[in-house]
Formats: sequence, structure tokens, C-alpha cells
Amino acid sequence: MAGHSKWATTKHKKAIIDARRGKNFAKLVKHIEVAARTGGGDPAGNPTLFDAIQKAKKSSVPNDNIERARKRGAGEEAGGADWQTIVYEGYGPSGVAILIECLTDNRNRAAGEVRVAMTRNGGNMADPGSVAYLFTRKGVVTLEKGEQSEDDVLLAVLDAGAEEVNDLGEAFEVVCDPGDLVAVRTALQEAGIDYDSAEPDFRASVEVPVDADGARKVMKLVDALEDSDDVQNVYTNVDISDEVLAEIDDD
Repeated sequence: MAGHSKWATTKHKKAIIDARRGKNFAKLVKHIEVAARTGGGDPAGNPTLFDAIQKAKKSSVPNDNIERARKRGAGEEAGGADWQTIVYEGYGPSGVAILIECLTDNRNRAAGEVRVAMTRNGGNMADPGSVAYLFTRKGVVTLEKGEQSEDDVLLAVLDAGAEEVNDLGEAFEVVCDPGDLVAVRTALQEAGIDYDSAEPDFRASVEVPVDADGARKVMKLVDALEDSDDVQNVYTNVDISDEVLAEIDDD
């Protein structure tokens, strides 16, 4: 979700908690399988697969699960599904724009689950293209702060094409053009800086500020969408200020 740095921090923490609970295991494993099928089963020659494995390991996905997914995707082991990527567009409470990225082997099921989550939580589907233009594809690398300062990170990635480094509280995120993603994370590695994930993302060009009531409704809708196994990522243009987030935290 786009928004103020404090909201980005909340999202980052939520992702870590979800991963520890195993909620994201299936989605991370699916991503490995698709990456191996698309670009080959050797992580050294397939940056997308390398990054998918890195993220899964950081999220404590067992190595056996990772390796089986890689083999299924590469055709070294039977049982891989025909995963398809579908993007749905819609609007949530307060007119917030939403992009829903699905990775599914059943288009009808995915469409049905997305539609139900939207309509039950104050959202409605939109025609293709009517929301997507509000978002720009970016590459995003996240890393735990550790001993690094923002300047350390910036210095490491500046010549690799990084556009900005954002402070997320306990972590940093480096934003770049999707084409520079491999160069940026390689620059971090060469500088001896460990990273958690490197993947394409969508960033909103125009954000919609919401009050506490609106924020609660948008977050509830996003949670409902993310509960679907077919939904890989949810992007919105909601802008939740620090004050509103603090009000919600007091609930």
C-alpha cells in the first residue's frame, strides 16, 4: 500500500507477522514455481527466481518447500499447476483505487473470490484500465536497518539506478525503475548489505487521504482480499496519515 512512511512500516510489520504464521507460505512457494517456469530453474541465471527464493527464506519457508517448488516450476518434478497472472481493478471505500494481482490456476474461482471480497467490504469492480493508469510499476528492495544508516544504503545503490531510499522505521526500502532492480540488489550485496526482498511493485501517482473510519474500512477490504489464496498482491492509493494511524492503533 502506498501512503505515509508510518503506514508503510505497519504494512512491512504485517508482512513479517503473516509470514511467520505461515499465511504467506503458499503464495511465496507459488511465486518460486512460476519464476522457475518462466525463466528456468537455475537461480544464478534467473534473477526473478533468485529473489523469490531469497524472500521465501527470509520469511522462514522450509528449504524443502522451496526446492520442491523450484523443481516443479523447472519441470524436474511432476505436479506443477498452470498458474496465470490476472490483474483486477476496482474502487474501495472513500473512492480509493485498488489493483489486485492474482496468481491462479482457476480464473473463475479467482474472479469470484475477488468480487465477493470487494462487494462485502464496500468496494466495487472497475473496467480494465480505469484504475491502472493511477499506478506506476517500480522495483522495490526492502532491508532491515541493522547497523546501516540511510546514507550507507544510498551510497551503495546510487550508481545502480536507485531513485530514492525511504525510512520505514525498522527497515529501509529502495525504490527504482523495474529494469534496475537486479542492479540495485546486486549493488547492496557487493556492499555487504543484506536485503529481505527485491520485487516489482506498484506505486500510486495520486493518493487519496482518508479519516480513521475510511482507513479502517480500506484496511478491512485489503485483509479480505489478501485472505484469498489466489490473490498475490493488493495495491491501493490510500494515504493514511500518522495521526489517523495513531487513532486506529488506539482501537
